[in-house]
Amino acid sequence: MMSTITASEPLIAADDLAPPPTLLQLFIGFGTIGLYGFGGVLPWARWMLVEKQRWLAPAEFIDLLSLCQFLPGANIVNLSTCVGVRFHGFRGALVCFIGLMAAPVAIVLLLVMLYDAYGHLPAIESAFKGVSSAAAGLILGMAIKIGWPYRKNLRVMVFAATAIVAVVFFKIPLIWVLAALLPTSMLAAWVSRS
Repeated sequence: MMSTITASEPLIAADDLAPPPTLLQLFIGFGTIGLYGFGGVLPWARWMLVEKQRWLAPAEFIDLLSLCQFLPGANIVNLSTCVGVRFHGFRGALVCFIGLMAAPVAIVLLLVMLYDAYGHLPAIESAFKGVSSAAAGLILGMAIKIGWPYRKNLRVMVFAATAIVAVVFFKIPLIWVLAALLPTSMLAAWVSRS
């Protein structure tokens, strides 16, 4: 398991984790994430991996997600690759990626054709506004679930608040915020453990 800052109140102990999934279970799990998470995949990924299947502890999910957000590419694709590699190496990564992407790619192709034909209709425009509001709510809900175990860790809260203020209020590009906060947070974690 990866270890950085551990949650003060873990929701799932390492002993309570399910046995490692098979390749078929990974394919079905990430296929489900891909289908359920249409428009907001990360909340469903956390639900599937941590709460439903118990393949990852909450702190491990946060560690993997943190790594995946820092790497280039789509966070959920990076996460599926990391989870697949963790359990079954290259084959696991490939199975998770295909499971995650197969149905959504087919659905998107169908929706693009429908949108091209009917996207100008007012009802369709209104539907898209509703969908974007729901996706924003899912992301906010996931942020709260991820941050909740760390609510009593002042150092984590300071870095999280700094990142939010820098991006939301000062409109600093995320890459610059990461470039500044990553080494600073690593140094703070190292100093606190010394």
